[in-house]
Amino acid sequence: MKEFLVKEKTYQIEKAFLSPYATFSEKSKGRAREEEPCAMRTDFQRDKDRLIYCKAFRRLKNKTQVFFSPQGDHYITRLTHTLDVAQISRSIARALSLNEDLAEAIALGHDLGHTPFGHSGERILNSLSPFKFEHNVQSLRVVDVLEKDGKGLNLTFEVRDGILNHKKSGKPCTLEGKCVSLADRIAYINHDIEDAVRADILSYNDIPKEIVEVLGNSSKERINTAITSIYRNSYGQSDVRMDREVEKASERLRSFMFERVYRSSTAKSEEEKAERMLTQMYRYFIEHCDKMPETYVSLLKDYPREQVVCDYISSMTDTYAVYMFNAIFVPKGWNFSD
Repeated sequence: MKEFLVKEKTYQIEKAFLSPYATFSEKSKGRAREEEPCAMRTDFQRDKDRLIYCKAFRRLKNKTQVFFSPQGDHYITRLTHTLDVAQISRSIARALSLNEDLAEAIALGHDLGHTPFGHSGERILNSLSPFKFEHNVQSLRVVDVLEKDGKGLNLTFEVRDGILNHKKSGKPCTLEGKCVSLADRIAYINHDIEDAVRADILSYNDIPKEIVEVLGNSSKERINTAITSIYRNSYGQSDVRMDREVEKASERLRSFMFERVYRSSTAKSEEEKAERMLTQMYRYFIEHCDKMPETYVSLLKDYPREQVVCDYISSMTDTYAVYMFNAIFVPKGWNFSD
């Protein structure tokens, strides 16, 4: 069949142009459940498509990045962050002659397990559940278990590994996974600066001079500095890393952002309300599991109720969490007739 020649052509292009340290599509460790191969797409390309079309990916558009339910059209959401990470990951992978399809697939799935209200929601669920709640672990659970009504997406080992290990503390088994881990930090530091300036929390002139001198004074300059540093220190190597000077400046910028933005009174002003809301909903659904959608109720036969309640709440968008809280706890008005 001519269709098979399309995929074979991709395999041949990878063999001809990718680094020996790249992850070759033809040599993927495969899926937990065997499937009929696609005639035209590699397994990593199929994973990318599955992630783009899954429900959890669509919900990212209404999940907090830093500021809860921002009203402006140009604030970053978890979806726009994910797209930023995907783009930067591909840029790094392309520069290093690594597998762009794998890097993009990992990036598209890396934050699917994030809660409503960003990292605040993650901390709240972690404090409520007897099981440790981490968004990277939950992202893997989304693609393994929760999507497709409990069947999961059955992604390849390499994509699943990259999703689980995308945090700074993680150790991805592929260089493409390392690209995503670095791209995640490059993306959120830079677009969160833009949001903080937009929210009048800081100005560009507030960024310490010693950081600006190394990284640059705009998102474009800082991202270019980071990718260039990664290229110079990683091309033809079995690792993906920045040089020490750029890495230290990036860490100082990250610390600056935690001090001035992530822990600011503006960013944290609504967290207490979010904590009360998610806490009450968690306790309610623990006592009334049958009130969750059938997809989650059906999971109770295989998983503890605390886990399934976290599955449901973490899947909510900011707007849906507020709607559900109101539906459960806020009395409806009566319509009195004459």
